[in-house]
Formats: sequence, structure tokens, C-alpha cells
Amino acid sequence: MAITKASNSSARRKELLPFSRPSLGNEEIEEVVHSMKSGWITTGPKCHQFEEDLRKYVGASHAIALTSATAGLHLSLLAAGIGHGDEVITTSMTFAATANVITLVGARPVFVDIGGDLNINPELIETAITTRTKAIMPVHFAGYPCDMDRIMAIARRRNLVVIEDAAHAIGTEYNGRRIGSIGDMTIFSFHPIKNITTGEGGMLVTDNPSFAEKTRLLKFHGIQKDAWKRYGAKEIPQYEILFPGFKYNLTDLQAALGIHQMKKLDDFIEQRTRYARIYQESLRDVKEIMLPEAPAHKGTRHAWHLFVVLADIDRLAIDRDRFMGEMLEANIGIGLHFPAIHLQPYYQKTFGYARGMFPRTEFVSDRIFSLPLYPGMSEGDVRDAASAVREIVARHTRQPK
Repeated sequence: MAITKASNSSARRKELLPFSRPSLGNEEIEEVVHSMKSGWITTGPKCHQFEEDLRKYVGASHAIALTSATAGLHLSLLAAGIGHGDEVITTSMTFAATANVITLVGARPVFVDIGGDLNINPELIETAITTRTKAIMPVHFAGYPCDMDRIMAIARRRNLVVIEDAAHAIGTEYNGRRIGSIGDMTIFSFHPIKNITTGEGGMLVTDNPSFAEKTRLLKFHGIQKDAWKRYGAKEIPQYEILFPGFKYNLTDLQAALGIHQMKKLDDFIEQRTRYARIYQESLRDVKEIMLPEAPAHKGTRHAWHLFVVLADIDRLAIDRDRFMGEMLEANIGIGLHFPAIHLQPYYQKTFGYARGMFPRTEFVSDRIFSLPLYPGMSEGDVRDAASAVREIVARHTRQPK
């Protein structure tokens, strides 16, 4: 959830600094135009190329382009045979889609608390496993990798499927391996605020041929042949429905963006990393602002999808929401990532979750917000956002009694 609307009051900046903005160049525009002129705008050869480019980049055997990461999470559960009465262990510190898809297939999301890196705490996973548990769904929060060695060890020992919610983590690396080459299935997002974009879109990658085959069937009505093969020049337009599926296929118009975004991904991450370091240097001495623990391990790369901070509301005379409001008054766009899922009315009413069950998640949920971070920013933009944070803190720090 991003907020970019500024008020009419006086502001330090004359222009609003957006929370995020996609980095699209002439290459993407020309590729889209090529698709339009070709007459092939739905799922076709450009989707296939995008899938191949991403598959090779992450080191997976199969890649399936989809309408969104939400679609990918949904199909991953169905491909793994997860449904009514099953349980999936995940984190409450995530976007609604993670838990929603678990619920929509008839399973129960089983939350465990987070660690200092804001990712699921592996030490708590084992105690949450029951005879109904079928999968673990770790979320690589903000682009920092979960402890996949420990998670995979638990899963293999207990015969569980690992579905990685990597909506934030295209380009993230863990112990020398790219996210997408570790779990049983991994899902990426290409929403406009993500590290690369196709407007809307997602990708499921896997090394498991059975999961790949089921996903391909389910993404397009359960039809065995892709549309671009059915309607090619030498193909008879005939098909077979093997399973009642969905309409989750990405289009060539969208993949046209993704083909060139993939080529720029590593440069984008390098720029995001540079800006994240400026934020860290600018805010490290501000006691009223807490920075999540994201230790740099050898072979690990943070993709820096988000730069999140925690407002120390015990030291401040205002709460987090008022702090965000004053950031907007300063013409700095901000994001809220994320209000804890287990505190949402549906999940409390349906599953009995309540405040007090996951203390660390709740502590973070009450204090967290995101600062602007995207390649098209300037260093001055980053410093403006950091300065706005410092100025608000200076105005609202509690005075000692």
C-alpha cells in the first residue's frame, strides 16, 4: 500500500517525491509497439522469451508467466494439492495476498512470529507443524532473504512443500544462490512498484515438472495447448480441457516490458542498494527511528525492494500514522508495508487470531512505514526524504520529565 497524495499545506519540497515510480525506457516502449504492430498482443512468443530469460537468470528448470504474483501463489497451492482442511505456515508480516490465497483454497494460514530481519523466524516453524500442515510459505520481506537452509531442512524432515513468496525478491541472493532456485516453487511479482515491472504480472518458477505442468494447465482454463500454438499458421484450432482452470495468463504486451526490465535488473538493484546505504547513513544516529536488522552475509544480496523504518512511538509524541501524515505534508510519498494480517477483522473473526499472539510482528506493524526507493530518484531526493524524517523527529521527540 503506497500513499503519494500530498496536501496543499507548505512543504519543504516544491514537488511531491513519489513513493515509487517504474523505470521504463525507450527499449520497453519500442518492444510494446512491435507487439502491437505484429498483431500478436496476447500470450505468445514474447511471453515465452520472458519466461526463458527469467528462468535462466534464477537458475530454475521451469518458469510460467502469470497475471500477478497473487495468481502464482494461488496456483502453487493448487499444484501442490493443498485444499480444505490443510494448513500452511507463513508470516503475518506480509501483504493480504499471501494469506488470502491460502484461505481461498480452503486451507488455514498458520502464522508464526518474525525475527529482527522482519522475516519468518525459523525457530518457531517446527512448533507450529501439525498433522494438517502441508506447506511452508516464507516471505522474503523487502527483498531480504529468509533463512532458507533452515526452512528447507525442516520441510524435508517433515515432508512439506516450500512455496516462496518472492514478490519482493527478484534478484535476491541467499548463500550464493538466487531466490527461485531453492524452494519447491517460487513466485515473483512485477507490479509497478516492484524492482522490475510488466505493469501487472507475476512468474512462478520451479524445478518440479509435475508442479510446472499443473500450473500451465490451471493458468488457462485447463487447456492443454497455449493459445499462440493453437492459432499459429499451421495449427488446427483444437484443444482439450483436462481440468477446470483459470484465466491467469500474461500477455505479450506485458512481457514486452519484462524482456527489457530483466536486462536492467542488476543495475536497478545496484542503484537501490546505493540509496539504501545513504538512508542508513543519514538515519543511523536518530534514536527515534529504528532500522530493521538486515545483516550482510557472504553470498547474500538484498534486492532492496523497500526501505522500511520503524517510528519509535515510545520516544515520540505522535503515533506512526501521524508521522506518515507529516511526511506527506513535507511532500514525501510514503508506503505502509504492512499492517499485520492476523490483526485484520476477517482473520480474527474466521480463525480466532488476536492481538498478543505474535508480539514482534505487532510491535513492527504498529511502527513500520516505507520511504521512497526507486532507481529514478536522485541522491538529493533520498537526502530530502531522510531530512524530512529527521525534522519530524525533532519536532515530536518526547521531552524527559
